[in-house]
Amino acid sequence: MKRWILAAVLVGVCLGGAYEWAALHREREYRDFIDQGEAMLARDDTFAAVEAFSGAIALKPDAMLGYLKRGEAYGRRLALDGPSRDPMRAGELDPAADAAMRDLRRAAELDPLAPRPLELIGDISYSLHRYDRAAERYQAYVALDDRSPRVLYKLGLAQYSAGRVASAIGVIQQALALDDRLAPAHYLLGLCYRDTQKPRQAMLAFQAAVRLSPALLAAREELADVYTRLGRLDAAIAQLDELADLDPGPARHVALGLACARAGQFDRAVATLAGASERYPDDASPYAALGRVWLEKAQPPDRMDVQKAVGALQTAVRTEESSEVLTLLGRAFLLANEPARAERVLQQASARLPVDPAAFYYLAAAAERSGHRAAARRALADYRALQRDAGPPPRPR
Repeated sequence: MKRWILAAVLVGVCLGGAYEWAALHREREYRDFIDQGEAMLARDDTFAAVEAFSGAIALKPDAMLGYLKRGEAYGRRLALDGPSRDPMRAGELDPAADAAMRDLRRAAELDPLAPRPLELIGDISYSLHRYDRAAERYQAYVALDDRSPRVLYKLGLAQYSAGRVASAIGVIQQALALDDRLAPAHYLLGLCYRDTQKPRQAMLAFQAAVRLSPALLAAREELADVYTRLGRLDAAIAQLDELADLDPGPARHVALGLACARAGQFDRAVATLAGASERYPDDASPYAALGRVWLEKAQPPDRMDVQKAVGALQTAVRTEESSEVLTLLGRAFLLANEPARAERVLQQASARLPVDPAAFYYLAAAAERSGHRAAARRALADYRALQRDAGPPPRPR
């Protein structure tokens, strides 16, 4: 009898050891799959990462981590490839988004106190422009952990994108109270103040964003705009000058040149735009802006200024026959006292889409000077139909 008892104990010990060894082996394999998946994810190899995390889930289907990591991998694939644009799937989730959401919801079910799955669900919802749903998930995260400035910023961004600007302001201020060096949060706060017609508060927020992140171009753009609205033209020009240095291109130099013109710095405006036209000879915008500046300087008309405007705008038209550029050229011909040429150019401008409504206004003036009264009445009626609530542009002299 004692032999049988001893044998049973020995078998039990062996079985227990085997079970423990198998559990340790399974745990080691599980960790290996997780490590492999994270390594693949670090290289943006989302397909290999999903395969590795799937292996981890097969070993431990009731563990949260595998689902969290696989959901993150699917989310990364969505971010890299962008949502599907298949018209046959209108109204459906992108396959990668659907898989990510399924895994992340499962992770949240397995560990309701884990905030990370909620954040990732919010990120994917935001990428799909489902801002209200994203805000709900970020809010759920904050209910578990309200000390993360990163997630508070994301909550504020989702609320702002959903049109809930007042709610966004409070959340962003909460994020900045935790970390006042979060430049994107200052920028977002500036947008909120801009949209609620508080330009001075917006200015302070954009200034903070630029101070913390000098290369944050969007913040500099908004700061230049708010300076302009507040009448601080020199400060606006300084920001536009920085933008032209940080991100050179024809659009930057055009914005700088036109700002100089608005500030009455015509020599600097002309020099800036002339330099841009030399640097970017195949782009029409510097020539068009240069022509606009000469037109503005030509009030009252100065023959040399008008001819310079005509020359710049004719060069622009050779590259870009847009309604706006043709309208400027038509104005220049009117100022040059060439109504017949102006009428021909403005007829072209009125036929280009998208049409500049001012084309009809100046066409009416050109047709009237040429004695085409019926055409002038039609053009003026078209202008009024397009611009019922707008005041007239400057009358050509």
